[in-house]
Amino acid sequence: MTGSEDSRDPDALIRRAKRGNPEFDQHFLVDDRVLDRIPDYLPEGTDRSHLLEIGGGTGALTDRLLDAVPADGEVTVVERDPDLVTFLRREFADEIEAGELTVIAGDALAVDLPEFTASVSNLPYGASSEIAFDLLPRERPLVLMFQKEFAERMVAAPGEDDYGRLSVSAQHYAEVELVEHVPAEAFDPQPRVESAVVRCTPREPEYEVDDVAFFLRFVKALFTQRRKTMRNAVRNTGHISGLEDPDAVVDAADESLMSKRAGTVSPAEFAELARLAARVDPELDGAD
Repeated sequence: MTGSEDSRDPDALIRRAKRGNPEFDQHFLVDDRVLDRIPDYLPEGTDRSHLLEIGGGTGALTDRLLDAVPADGEVTVVERDPDLVTFLRREFADEIEAGELTVIAGDALAVDLPEFTASVSNLPYGASSEIAFDLLPRERPLVLMFQKEFAERMVAAPGEDDYGRLSVSAQHYAEVELVEHVPAEAFDPQPRVESAVVRCTPREPEYEVDDVAFFLRFVKALFTQRRKTMRNAVRNTGHISGLEDPDAVVDAADESLMSKRAGTVSPAEFAELARLAARVDPELDGAD
């Protein structure tokens, strides 16, 4: 890749861009050691021929990604701040001219994303959940920066305090690992929270799901009643999950499962219950 011989200094990039406003969810990663490590968290054997970065900011991570792709590879950056788009296109003019980098202006949730082989991104905190669940179903390796609390919920296991519908939903699509904690001091301006890097390696779940939309909606509904037994949670959330006859599901389900609470139910058990619900509730509407 053309890239810079030495990685662009992140502090200098911020000064040149004249950006960094926490009110606009702008917290730029400036720790060189963390920036250098992030691309290496991609799973071994990942196709790096087209890396997608969402929230390019001032380009410190972009610069590392240009060095992380093969000689004939490319990087696409999506950035919604028009001033930063202008800055990135000026700062990386040579790479853009060489066809190594594309900068897309707009909201990542609104623009048409290109076909990419993997994504490495320091996501804007305010939209991190929506963006993550737009990327996960695309079945590509992901290395994403989140608020620490969000990351810990993504990777939590049944029975842990942080385990919830976010854990089940994320782990439905991928093996999810928290690979590094990142302190607030690594950013400029510093956020009020700590962050963490999560690696998502796509894989098929160890269970079958007939209707993914219903499964995820069902899990979300049951976790709104996480302090209730599953028996009561199923009965109380039919208006959310779309069940026409929750009692029929409860009556058909195994008593040991109905006695549990959502926080101790495994993804496979949720999937089994969702399949059961589809069998005993023929009026079930799987549409979102």
